[in-house]
Parts: sequence; structure tokens; C-alpha cells
Amino acid sequence: MSSRLSVAIITFNEEKNIARCIESVREIADDIVVIDSYSHDYTAKIAHSLGARVISNKFLGHIEQKNFAITQTKYPLVLSLDADEAIDETLKQEIITIKKQDSFAPAYNTNRFNNYCGKWIKHGAWKNDWKLRLWDSRKGQWGGMNPHDKFTLANASDEIITLKGKILHWSYYTIEEHQQRAAKYAEIAAIAYSKQGKRSSRFKIYFAPAFRFVRDYILKLGFLDGKMGFIIAAITAKEVYIKYRKLYQMQ
Repeated sequence: MSSRLSVAIITFNEEKNIARCIESVREIADDIVVIDSYSHDYTAKIAHSLGARVISNKFLGHIEQKNFAITQTKYPLVLSLDADEAIDETLKQEIITIKKQDSFAPAYNTNRFNNYCGKWIKHGAWKNDWKLRLWDSRKGQWGGMNPHDKFTLANASDEIITLKGKILHWSYYTIEEHQQRAAKYAEIAAIAYSKQGKRSSRFKIYFAPAFRFVRDYILKLGFLDGKMGFIIAAITAKEVYIKYRKLYQMQ
């Protein structure tokens, strides 16, 4: 007896990405559900035209939206993707093999390959970007800290299998888009930190960004990606600066 697969995607104004995402899984998905946060563009229309079920839901946070998406899937074997992601052919074949089996593991890990302004990034903090995106939805839920969500198994000892292939991620099309998103994410993170009682200081405001830049650009060899490697490390460091500055102001 084979297993059936649900694919869950959350969206907001993703008309330039959503078709690529859905097309990459149409061959293997038995159910595709798009949870849309009331997009102003043609995201919902495109998704519907490609056979996805589209459900509108108010966005309360990345974690909350992705957990809501789980409740809307038809089958327990769930592949979760962001709209700016797609799976490659190798990962597709791995999932087909899993579906043919009588049972499946609690969770599967796969590497994510990031494209930045048209360049595939091979070093820095984005190298070996492992993600838990295929799992038995009865075994856990989304957690972490907004906006950086992660799927967490209820039983930490449950088996996690590493798959071949990649999730392809078109992260940002322009540097300006990255800068705007980084500033937004920094504010979301600061609010989340504040709710958890975490504190900032003048030391953290200046030391944490410097450490992040040195780690990503030098220690993790981000400089090997050339100009883009420098820009990614610089914007990421600024995001850390904004986060701790905002948290300090909130205190």
C-alpha cells in the first residue's frame, strides 16, 4: 500500500514564484494546499489554475501560518515549501520512492540551495542549509522563533532520514529586496525576543553584528562567493544590529 503526499505552501503576493513551486511537485503530490494571506496580486488565481486548493487565512506569524497549513492537509505525509522554493529532480525521485513504501519515517532532512540575485551561493552561512521539510504531521509541529520557524518533532528521539537532492530557493531577486526583508525580520525577531524576556545591551548591539559578519564572511568562507558573499554577510550583520537595537529601545 503506497502513501499519499500533501504539499503545504504559505503565500503572500507570490505571483512571480508560485507557479514554479507548484509545478515542481505536481507530478508527485496527491494534495496541494496553498494558505494565502489575502494577496493583492494574482497568487491565488495562479495557484488555483494549477490545481491547488487555496485557503485564505489572516497572517499572525510564520509559525502560526504553517501550523494552520498542517491542519488543512489531507494526508499525514506532508512536504512543506515556501512559495519561492522548488524541489529538484533528485529530491522528487527520493519522495516517489518514499511514497511507494508501506510506511514512512517521522521526518526527512534535505539540503537547500540558495539563489541570490541570480547567483547560486555555495559558501558562507547559506552553505549546507539543512531543512526538515518532509514529515509525518502527526509527529510534531512548527516551532522556533518568528520569523525563523522550524519543524520540531514531539519525540526528540524519532528517526530523521537525510535525503539526496535539494530544495532550490530563490531567496532574493534584488539587493534592495533583501535589505527591506532583513529590516522587517529584525523587528519581528526583536518583538519575539521581548515576549520571551530576552535582553539587549550596548555590547550586543555592536559586538553581535561584528561577530556575525566575521563568522559568515571569513570563518564560513563567504568571501569565496565574491561580491554577493560580502553583500549577504553585510546585510545579515545589519539585521542583527537592527534586532538588538530595536530590542534595546523596547526595554
